[in-house]
Amino acid sequence: MKLWSGRFRTRLDPTALNFSSSLHVDGQLFREDIVGSLAHVAMLAKQKIISARDAAKIQRALRQIRRELESGKFRLSGVTNGRFVAEDIHMAIEQRLIEKIGDAGGKLHTARSRNDQIALDERLYLRRTILDITKKIRRFQKSMVAKCAGYPDIIMPGYTHLQRAQPILLAHHLLAYVAMLDRDRERFEDCRKRVNRSPLGAGALAGTSFPIDRSQTARALGFDETLENSIDAVSDRDVQIEFIAACTLVMMHLSRLCEDLVLWSSQEWSFAEIGDAFTTGSSIMPQKKNPDMAELVRGKTGRVYGDLMSLLTVMKGLPLAYNRDMQEDKEPLFDAARTVVDSLSICALMIASVKFQKDRFEKEMASDFLLATELADYLVRKGLSFRKAHAIVGDVVRYCVDQHVSLHQLPLVEYGKRSSLFGRDIYAILSPRSSVSSKRSSGSTSPVEVRKAIRAWQATLRRT
Repeated sequence: MKLWSGRFRTRLDPTALNFSSSLHVDGQLFREDIVGSLAHVAMLAKQKIISARDAAKIQRALRQIRRELESGKFRLSGVTNGRFVAEDIHMAIEQRLIEKIGDAGGKLHTARSRNDQIALDERLYLRRTILDITKKIRRFQKSMVAKCAGYPDIIMPGYTHLQRAQPILLAHHLLAYVAMLDRDRERFEDCRKRVNRSPLGAGALAGTSFPIDRSQTARALGFDETLENSIDAVSDRDVQIEFIAACTLVMMHLSRLCEDLVLWSSQEWSFAEIGDAFTTGSSIMPQKKNPDMAELVRGKTGRVYGDLMSLLTVMKGLPLAYNRDMQEDKEPLFDAARTVVDSLSICALMIASVKFQKDRFEKEMASDFLLATELADYLVRKGLSFRKAHAIVGDVVRYCVDQHVSLHQLPLVEYGKRSSLFGRDIYAILSPRSSVSSKRSSGSTSPVEVRKAIRAWQATLRRT
């Protein structure tokens, strides 16, 4: 007998039961469901809606059920002895409660609906998961900053459009990801402010005629406040969408880092080597060392994007208030959370294993035109407008390309043909080290600024 079946003459078709069941997904919310029920029944007793004796029996049995679920003694299943009995985690726990203590267990659901119950469970889950993700972000940042501190002086080509642009410090490049992930952490913490509002007491959509105390349950569960409008409390999933959106940004940033590692670890680039523990071989080609962990993070990013679109699509056409479509929010929610947690963990470990090839960076720095901007700035300091300087240096570069010589190898007489402002002192600026050292703006790639940034991040991360 279903707990809602009194109005019906026939039972739900078994195929429909299986199709509509969410227990295989929302079963992981059993701790949140029981915590919410404990707070709810305590409030019912305090408000004298149920007796203190019944409340104590319910609370004692709920704690027993939690232990049974944690130990595996009570296994969640929609089917018992060939009979479908529980369609979701709420019904499974309530039915087990009634089995244990009889009719008193049926009083737990007084002044409550599964609509506000699942909204509560998901907010409790999100609150816990956001804390876990922000800790994982900090762990990843610590791994990145430690890697920067281990390679403070390596100069590499900086890229725009995947074309070599200007010399930068490797540590400066890596610190960009540290900064990106810090904004992601801020987004999760900001999302938590909206998550931490209690929907409990909204009922199905209209509230309840019982004299409940919503503030009491909110305080007991650690919420900052309650959701004011009972329809809003049960019919929106905006915080779930906001959470998954924050997850997509984490994955986008991790995917870009992994793309760097995939490129840099190829033989054509040879800038970096990922540790053996985070690479795999080929089933047919013995020489292969594949950056599979980086590629998997890159690939999983698309799935998290899909989780966001899935929930947005579920919600976009729903009339108020609750609709069963909203049962479909949990799979994308749980998938996005799990994928972000796993990806942050693997990236923190993987980056710690990476070795960067200093000799390879230096070799590449000696064979390109990355210092062209320095020449243009040189002419500007001599009084030329930047646009004219840009055109002159562009002509110099074109000549060097045609003659197969570098900027440093070009004779001064050839520079002089293009501008009388060029002097012998130009050769002093035509080195990658002098280029990065000349930068003065805050947040730049200069060694002074990068060392300052590393120290600042180290201090910040020590405090968290």
